[in-house]
Amino acid sequence: MAIPFRILSANTNSRPALACEITPESVTAARLQKGGEAVMSFTPLSPGALRPVLTGENFQDRVAVEIALKKALDDVSAREKHLTLVVPDAAVRVIMLDFDTLPAKTQEALPIVRFRLRKLLPFEVEDAAVSYQLMHQGPEQAHVLVTAMAGPVRAEYESVVRAAGYEPGVLLPSTIASVAALPTSEAALVVNRNGQWLTTAITSGGELLLHRTQELTTNAALLGEELAQCVIVARAYFEDTLNRVPEVIYCVGPGGAQEFDRVLGGIGEADLRVRDLVSGPAMGTMGTMPRGLAAGVTGALAS
Repeated sequence: MAIPFRILSANTNSRPALACEITPESVTAARLQKGGEAVMSFTPLSPGALRPVLTGENFQDRVAVEIALKKALDDVSAREKHLTLVVPDAAVRVIMLDFDTLPAKTQEALPIVRFRLRKLLPFEVEDAAVSYQLMHQGPEQAHVLVTAMAGPVRAEYESVVRAAGYEPGVLLPSTIASVAALPTSEAALVVNRNGQWLTTAITSGGELLLHRTQELTTNAALLGEELAQCVIVARAYFEDTLNRVPEVIYCVGPGGAQEFDRVLGGIGEADLRVRDLVSGPAMGTMGTMPRGLAAGVTGALAS
């Protein structure tokens, strides 16, 4: 299932064969080879080097981020320099909006979307990167997925990529990128743990029904209970919206499903199976790829 959503699109109708995801823990890079296989590389980040926020500086140690980015990309890039950049969910605002109607032409619809965002964002809309995608068009209502990223924050991420010798094209939030790698077009519940942030998402038939990002507690003793509560809320929304309960929860993030299940510590729903969204990196991966980190770049490379 692919949701070809874009924040900032390059002047092309196709995705680059190179993708990179920056998270608070690491940088993961991937490049499609002939035949469709991907070669991947993982480089850890020092703790605290990146703290994603909607406004203000994200890179607390810019040099460390640049070094990790360059190493991961140089390991896989060959001659390719243009890439799709996957950024943390906490650096982007993803909103579901309903409109009575929305013009078909982007140049006419985008000002309407920006106007609606003025009272919803904690940053200036005028210089923000704003994109939208129609999820569902009903007879009386248009359901639209909107993504916005503050101009200075976008520039910060783009500049570190350029400093590493590469050129960012399309920018994607981590969960939006990851759901494009889902192994099913059926309704799915996804959790993405990205640093001290967790995003819960629900998709069905190529439509994003829920996208909720929240900051997690730093108290390890309370983390399992908080994650379980996030799952319970998302499961209830899934059941209310789709009139059935989910059977599987797809996980993204360091340690993958195994780590998420461990932190839950049996607090979660017993009948809800926990699986990795992407079970493992493709053949040709360079070095050891920790579980749970391949979904973002895999989805970003999906056509």
